[in-house]
Amino acid sequence: EVRRVGRQMGMPEHLINRHPFPGPGLAVRILGDITREKVRVLQEADDIFIRGLRDYKIRMDVDQARRVLAAGVPAGAPRHGEIEVSLYDQVWQAGVILLPVKSVGVMGDERTYEQAVALRAVTSTDAMTADWSHLPYDFLARVSNEIINKVRGVNRVCYDISSKPPSTIEWE
Repeated sequence: EVRRVGRQMGMPEHLINRHPFPGPGLAVRILGDITREKVRVLQEADDIFIRGLRDYKIRMDVDQARRVLAAGVPAGAPRHGEIEVSLYDQVWQAGVILLPVKSVGVMGDERTYEQAVALRAVTSTDAMTADWSHLPYDFLARVSNEIINKVRGVNRVCYDISSKPPSTIEWE
């Protein structure tokens, strides 16, 4: 309903289609003690994930798009035929969770002992129930590699495939 009102008011699509954000902010996505370093790691990993969702485009039939797009079909879309949509538009909410786990890894010839992060993307209509988003493997591989190679302090990326219930959308 809020998105429909936004469109009627003429608001830009990039504002209308934003995902919900947790009220307490990123703090609920850092499990354990919160430090500036952990916030940096989370922000950098989250930026890569969300940017990746926005940049990864697929073509789909408009009728299918009406059924699956979390934010609805973009204003001005044709009534029939195909449209190009991003993964971001198919996901109801997405984010990265910094786990309280360190993991052994290898970077170059060196052994590492770094943080693990989990990617979380869900589809929902009302937030009372949610299913994990079935993101393409090539997308997950690309985003995982980019996070590991660009975010100092991360050497492992997991993908959360839990539905609500029994899990919740956020981890805390």
